[in-house]
Amino acid sequence: MNKIIILFSIFLFASCQPSADEKAAPLMGRIDSLYQHKAYDQTLNAISELRTKFPKAIESRKRALVIWQKASLERAQVDIGRTDSALQFTVQAYNHATSFGEKNRLRVLRDSLQVRYDALCGTVRVIHHRQKQQP
Repeated sequence: MNKIIILFSIFLFASCQPSADEKAAPLMGRIDSLYQHKAYDQTLNAISELRTKFPKAIESRKRALVIWQKASLERAQVDIGRTDSALQFTVQAYNHATSFGEKNRLRVLRDSLQVRYDALCGTVRVIHHRQKQQP
């Protein structure tokens, strides 16, 4: 009889504990708020924190994955715009440069900006592809 009471007590105590998703709810609220305020870097950091602190919060992590992809996409698109502007300016400066040294410096800058631009565009393509794969 004592064993049944002890087992029942353990079961009752275990069932009263909040789930991992319930524990992660405040952090998910912060993640949603940061994303709404377009604080993409902080959003991504908070999602990393969620993954570390609440590895068993499956539903929260599923929601956070969608937000991770959106925040990464938004951040990459903003960065593409800045990189493209810098690349256009550098190309114009290169075309108007007169000295050999200046042309070399601008060529190196142009090439590095082009590589960054191509990498960011690749990131956007991968995110779009993964978003299409989700149910």
